[in-house]
Amino acid sequence: MTKVIHPPSKVRTIADLLKRLGNIPPERVWFRPLPGTATEQDVIEIEGRENRLCELVDGVLVEKTVGYYESRVAMLIGHFIELFLMRHDLGIVLGPDGTLRLTPGLVRIPDVSFLSWNKFPNRELPAEPIPDLVPDLAVEVLSEGNTAEEMRRKLREYFKVGVRLVWLIDPATRTAEVYTSPRKKTAISAAESLDGGTVLPGFRLSLLELFKRAGRRRIL
Repeated sequence: MTKVIHPPSKVRTIADLLKRLGNIPPERVWFRPLPGTATEQDVIEIEGRENRLCELVDGVLVEKTVGYYESRVAMLIGHFIELFLMRHDLGIVLGPDGTLRLTPGLVRIPDVSFLSWNKFPNRELPAEPIPDLVPDLAVEVLSEGNTAEEMRRKLREYFKVGVRLVWLIDPATRTAEVYTSPRKKTAISAAESLDGGTVLPGFRLSLLELFKRAGRRRIL
C-alpha cells in the first residue's frame, strides 16, 4: 500500500511533470511529499489532517478541484442515481470523496461512481479507506482547474481498468459528453437526458431537470 511509484524517467522538469499529468495548473501539484515519493498513506493523511482531497498519479499528489457548484451538481447526480437504486437494487453509488485504487499507484476520485453488486462478494463493502474497486460508471463534473488533456488521460485510465461508462458534465454549458470508450462519445445537449445504458438500464436524467435543481449560478 505504501510502495513508492516513481514518475517515468522522461519527467525531468516541472514542465514535463505538468504535461504528463494533463497540463494541469501547478497549484494542484503537491510538493510535500516530493513528486514521485507520495503514497496512498499520504492521500489518507492529507484528507484527515487538512480536509483536502488528492488523487495519486505516478507517485504524485494531485489535488482535486471541486468548486461548491460543481460539488452540488455531483451531489444531485448521486442523489438521482440513489433514488433509482432504491427501486432497482443494482449496486451502490459513491460521492465526490469516494477514493478508489484503480491500479497499484493510481488512486482516482470520480465525482460520482456507480458500482454494481457483482463487485462485492456477499454484498460486503470493503473496510479499507482506499479499496481496490473499479466503478462501472464514473462521472466527472468539470471544474475551472480541469484541462482537456487531464480528462483525456482519465478516460484512457478508466477504460483501461474496466470502467464501462463515463459521463463528463460541463456546468458552464449545462451539457454533457457520454463515453463508452476513450474515443467513442455522444454529445448530450442541454435539452437532452443522460441515459444509464447497459450499466444502469432504465435510468434517465434530464439535464434541464438536473441544472434547474442545482440552481442558476451568477455570472462573474
